[in-house]
Amino acid sequence: MQNQSNCALSAELSDIAERYWLRLCDESPELAANLDHVQQQELKSVFGLSDYIAEQLCRNPQWISSLFNGLINDVDRQLFAEELDAELSSLTSEEAVKSALRQYRNLQMVRLAWRDFKNYADVESSLLDLSALAEALVIAARDWLYKEMCQQLGTPTDDEGNPQPLLILGMGKLGGRELNFSSDIDLIFTFPEHGETKGGRRAQANQQFFIRMGQRLVNLLDQVTVDGFVFRVDMRLRPYGESGPLVVSFSGLEDYYQEQGRDWERYAMVKARVLGPWTQYSDDLHDLLRPFIYRRYIDFSAIDSLRKMKQLIAQEVRRRQLTDNIKLGAGGIREVEFVVQSFQLIRGGREPSLRQQSLFGAIDTLYNLGQLEYLAVDDLKHSYILLRRVENLLQAIDDKQTQTLPDNQVDWQRLCFAMQVENEAALRSKIADAMYRIHGHFKETVGGEDEQEQSEHWTSQLWVIEDPDNAAALLDEHLVDDVNFWPELIEWRSITTKRSIGPRGRETLEKLMPRLLSELLEQPIPSVALKAVSGVLEHILTRTTYLELLCENPGARQQLISLCCASPWIAHELANFPMLLDELIDPSQLYDTTSVDDYPSELRQYLLRVPEDDMEMQMEALRQFKLSQQLKIAAADVTGVLPVMEVSDHLTFLAEAIIEQVVLQAWHQVAARHGVPEGTSPDKMGFAIIGYGKLGGIELGYGSDLDLVFLRNSVNTGETDGRRPIGVGHFYLKLAQRIVHLFATRTTSGELYEVDMRLRPSGASGLLVTEVEQFKEYLQTEAWNWEHQALVRSRFVYGDNQLAARFSEIRTEVLSQPRDLPELAKLVRDMRIKMRDHLLKVSNDKFDLKQSAGGIADIEFMAQYLVLANANQYKELAIWSDNVHIFQVLAELEILPMMTAQHLIQTYCWLRDENHRLTLQQQKGLIDASIANENVSQVIDIYQHILGVESDLAANVETA
Repeated sequence: MQNQSNCALSAELSDIAERYWLRLCDESPELAANLDHVQQQELKSVFGLSDYIAEQLCRNPQWISSLFNGLINDVDRQLFAEELDAELSSLTSEEAVKSALRQYRNLQMVRLAWRDFKNYADVESSLLDLSALAEALVIAARDWLYKEMCQQLGTPTDDEGNPQPLLILGMGKLGGRELNFSSDIDLIFTFPEHGETKGGRRAQANQQFFIRMGQRLVNLLDQVTVDGFVFRVDMRLRPYGESGPLVVSFSGLEDYYQEQGRDWERYAMVKARVLGPWTQYSDDLHDLLRPFIYRRYIDFSAIDSLRKMKQLIAQEVRRRQLTDNIKLGAGGIREVEFVVQSFQLIRGGREPSLRQQSLFGAIDTLYNLGQLEYLAVDDLKHSYILLRRVENLLQAIDDKQTQTLPDNQVDWQRLCFAMQVENEAALRSKIADAMYRIHGHFKETVGGEDEQEQSEHWTSQLWVIEDPDNAAALLDEHLVDDVNFWPELIEWRSITTKRSIGPRGRETLEKLMPRLLSELLEQPIPSVALKAVSGVLEHILTRTTYLELLCENPGARQQLISLCCASPWIAHELANFPMLLDELIDPSQLYDTTSVDDYPSELRQYLLRVPEDDMEMQMEALRQFKLSQQLKIAAADVTGVLPVMEVSDHLTFLAEAIIEQVVLQAWHQVAARHGVPEGTSPDKMGFAIIGYGKLGGIELGYGSDLDLVFLRNSVNTGETDGRRPIGVGHFYLKLAQRIVHLFATRTTSGELYEVDMRLRPSGASGLLVTEVEQFKEYLQTEAWNWEHQALVRSRFVYGDNQLAARFSEIRTEVLSQPRDLPELAKLVRDMRIKMRDHLLKVSNDKFDLKQSAGGIADIEFMAQYLVLANANQYKELAIWSDNVHIFQVLAELEILPMMTAQHLIQTYCWLRDENHRLTLQQQKGLIDASIANENVSQVIDIYQHILGVESDLAANVETA
């Protein structure tokens, strides 16, 4: 490419260059004096173009002579590995290795950025250079660490004594050798065979060795020191994401991808490549992964998967309000990757030549196979190269990971200079043209949302008509029999007129309303439908992207109308959180609720879209995931797809998945500052969360809060291992505080969950985290009877497996204590009366589903009493925390007659179903007493028999 030695910087860039030049002269006057005029001009030029280059060279002026003596002219990629090997071979401390890796990285990145800005390299070469550098740095760090750890701990071997290496899969652009300047690197660690170390003081399992090595390797590369970092490392693409082990064996990888691998993981694996020198193990690993990535048949299902992934990206762009994003926006870099990888996934099983990581290589192969025409290849390649060059330059300005076009004139001048384009307008035009061409090919290949213009409809007249008589005549002509519709429409139109909507938004609204009106008029009561839907539209009038979404998606409009009419609660959620409108685009997806077992993996996948180190975005993503999944559950609920028991199951297991990620985020945040207690890790925390109440009973409803108790293990001594060590007890307190903070913080998507900690030992005055044996002592010696009742509805939710087992033992032991039955009945009955006196506030003609006699609370108290009364004799009563299972076990043990148990279960489910229904209607949990009495009168009799004054359960309950 033509260099720009003779091109002059703008006055503004020249001023920036001069400031850096004067700083260099102050810090290294001799070096500056030794540069000839041409070199001085070249150096000033790159100073003006890149703050990163200027800062690094002012700090390290000794690099300048090397750069002028050949480094900026040519790049021999093979030398990266050789030079690093020589550099690290004599180093013995991890700190020295960190410094050497970072110094080498910074010098080479300055070199490559210089070549980029001065057009000494084309885009493909530049991306290859960056990828080769990253690979060499990762492998050099791995090899030094492996050698050092083998000397310390012994060498990991298989059953036959063969040494086992750590293999590193480079994913994404690193795998495709197309890494951009400030990209993070996605890695997966694996090893061939299980076994143990040999040659150390004591044998250690291979997986344990490699997990420890993996942790140290990430630290070598990712930790920010005075020299910066080598690369930001993202390990979330590994099996099970953050909650999975850091390193798994080949067989573990194979099992995971065969049994649980998802479409997005297939897509990611197209780019997967073993880093470093190629070995037989590299072949074995690629052979193992190939059947998962490439199907033996022509696989058109990949198209639908990619289309859904692109929809998710489009949703993310809308939600984060990204503009000028050349990677994720329509026609961006990601769409080129989708086009090429759709062909690879569809035909790679039959065409081995398509099984390659490089996009440039794959696109040429598609042309040779006749899958893409010459003009399409030419369009895609040239447009992709333009966007990748802009992306690389954007990031090389200040070594920042961005794909967003500048918001300031200085950076636009830098881009225009490097791209040899006259001004911002001209460069924007070139970028827009490239993205337009890419999006056209994307829609042809993967499919998109082509706007379907409707023919003129009479509702277009209705929307603009002013005279009420003319409107009445038009409505009569089309047989609309709803006197309230026109007043509602006038009121809505008045609202839209008063609101400040931009030209694009106004134009979209004018196109949307006639289409929406024609669909609203098909409803049984159009005025009611319009009132419900306009409440949502009012909140998005200034969010043009959402108006466009509804305008272009008839399915989304139809779902909006039907859900708003079915449930005011859903309408309220959509109004408050417009990003949920994205969920309406695909009705088949909307009503296809996530399997209760899949919430954790779905959430891990969702969080992969968000930078791991961006706490605010992680918190927002958790809330958005909860809202979108809750909407799917509610949609299935109001349409009768899910019965009440399954609604509660879904809401509960959704909450559990979120709890897992909140705890992991809190752990990482506290650990980053203070380190962790000895012997702990994210999968062995020494910490547990116990769910009480509705969470414990697997009976969460819409808007339920979470009753939580935090436990920790018995280790009280010692400190954490971080830079700011704190005592173990203090660490767990900070962890608990961070968890509560992550739940309670209100973001644009609201609060995650309201957390109630009052059921912990000693209530609000007690410690936030209780040591597990103190928890046992409290329950046995200090707890009130109502706390034992609450324990019936408690269960382990997330945390350390050893603590889970210990909690289960303690719970069983406490619930199984021998009790004086008349005294127990009195305590339970008195607590129920106290609760009813305090909470029951209804007239005689109304029935409170929870607090009225024969309601939910009565049934729950009976279950709790029967467990506490009989668990001493029947330990199986201490297994379950949900009332339905408890009544089933009571019937099996013949403590309750089968008919009695079935009636309690049926009534309990009916009451909860009614409660869900009223919540979705945004009404209080009250129904007509006459309706309730038909169902609950027998419950009142059973309650009186079990807990009445004369009750003697052991003798009399069988006659109920």
